[in-house]
Amino acid sequence: MDEFKKFAGQAGTFFNRAKQYTEEKIGNAEKTELDAHFENLLQRADRTRIWSEKIVTRIEAILQPNPNVRLEDYVNVKLDRQPRSRENNLDFLAQALLEGGNELGPGTQYGAALIKCGDTQRKMAQFEHEFVQTSYTNIVVPLRKFLEEDMKTIQKERKSLEVKRLDLDASKGKLRRAKAMEAQRNVNIEEVIRSAEAELRVAQTDFDRQYEITKLLLEGITTAHSSHLERLKEFIEAQQSYYSQCNQLCSDLQRQMGNFPGSLGGILPPNSSTPSAGSMPSKESQPQGDRKKAKALYDYDASDPSELSLLADEVIQVYSPPGIDSDWMMGVRGTQEGKVPFAYLEML
Repeated sequence: MDEFKKFAGQAGTFFNRAKQYTEEKIGNAEKTELDAHFENLLQRADRTRIWSEKIVTRIEAILQPNPNVRLEDYVNVKLDRQPRSRENNLDFLAQALLEGGNELGPGTQYGAALIKCGDTQRKMAQFEHEFVQTSYTNIVVPLRKFLEEDMKTIQKERKSLEVKRLDLDASKGKLRRAKAMEAQRNVNIEEVIRSAEAELRVAQTDFDRQYEITKLLLEGITTAHSSHLERLKEFIEAQQSYYSQCNQLCSDLQRQMGNFPGSLGGILPPNSSTPSAGSMPSKESQPQGDRKKAKALYDYDASDPSELSLLADEVIQVYSPPGIDSDWMMGVRGTQEGKVPFAYLEML
């Protein structure tokens, strides 16, 4: 019987709320209005939620352009699984460049250029991995946590406040109807009025308490904004560092590519002048048998006894004997002599 009474009471309360809500919508019932400051807090909370969702979604799209992969990572996070590490497009490009350079021959101009570009792309890929990881940690995870924890708590308390308001207005309506009945019918229903007044006092107390709780949570949005600002600064710093590192790598690569003869020699840093014929002569300009000095640009390991190994920055003598392949020269270091790849040399 007690359970039945409890159920009947809950059903009656729910019916009163539904009735109050319906009558408010059709204009037949008064509604307790919240003050202007509180309404502004509600609007600011809604705007914060909407734009936080949009911002974190756009950042995730930058960090991982593939929507299917983003969804997979999101599910893994929800299941407390670590998102698996994946190669990015720069990784794949670096692999293709390195494999192509080794296949075509690191001793050739084009092969050496491919390998050098591949090394740079591989480093850029690593920088991208670090940028993505840092950005997820610094801004995506905190914003997601704010939306899934703080904002959900605020939404829950707002719904509770709306329920308390409906109860309060329903109690006010009940008391008004009791007083109107007593006045119209000239009957004494003091007991009914006292009961309605007591119910109204309880409803008002519950509403006031929930109002203060919700207000405190809404005012906390200001603190959340300050936290989000710091996270945004960290994201921009990570972005600036990533692009700065990539720019430095590309600038270094551009200068190195300028040392390659032929068509690759046109790849020079902006506003740089083309090397003079005296500083960067083509191989064909060297008289056969006329020895010149050259500096090794990179380390080179001889693949057979006919070749000469090189150490980066060492200076040797070189010449072009008749019939040698256009990609090679003869190098001389003391009593040692052998073929060296022309792409590895800077003529002095």
